[in-house]
Amino acid sequence: MLDRGAFTGVDLAMMAHPAPVDVAEARPFAVSHSKISYTGKSAHAAAYPEAGINAADAFTVAQVAIGLLRQQLPASARVHGVVTHAGDAPNAIPERATGRWYVRAESLAELAELEPRVIRAFEAGALATGCDLEIEPESKPYAEFRTDERALGHYRANALALGREFAQPGQAARMNRASTDMGNVSQAVPAIHPYIGIGSLPATNHQREFAAHCVGGTAERALLDAALALAWTGVDRATRAGKATA
Repeated sequence: MLDRGAFTGVDLAMMAHPAPVDVAEARPFAVSHSKISYTGKSAHAAAYPEAGINAADAFTVAQVAIGLLRQQLPASARVHGVVTHAGDAPNAIPERATGRWYVRAESLAELAELEPRVIRAFEAGALATGCDLEIEPESKPYAEFRTDERALGHYRANALALGREFAQPGQAARMNRASTDMGNVSQAVPAIHPYIGIGSLPATNHQREFAAHCVGGTAERALLDAALALAWTGVDRATRAGKATA
């Protein structure tokens, strides 16, 4: 939508996301998303093991290399992923293995410095095993978020007027450190991305228990409060800035 001009002429973009607790300011990481594929050669694992090239082993080498690399990464960096396929039968050496990996950093500039180091870890897996490696971006990188401070001030005041309470910094308030393509939007137009609490603690995002908290009275109140606070913020931004649109 951004590339096709959907945000051209927009004065303010806003989005709210559920979280365990309320956090007004978004600080998402920049992130790249990659599909990793190793291709080796299948063979009978007992009868002809020397004839095989193990694609699953390539991922093992790469993950060990990434684990060791983390010791030398900035505290802001995150590298994580999953192996989505690594063979079909124990008695057949895996010919192909695939996975999805994210690399996160404080900014696109830091990401550009960090990602080649992670790629070398995947190349190490290919080199050690003799597999072919393919790295395919799943999307354009997401940028870090740029918050419009004036709009954020309006949102804070409006949320407080609705009886919301913002969490203090700490583990419970970390959801604002995820990643989002809203970061790319924020680089082009003024934007805010608050997080609305659903009272889920100790459950946090991407846990089944968190999903259960997304249904019920507390969640419905959070949904309504978020919509109202964003709407009032749009009105404040439009009228106080002397503009007719937001």
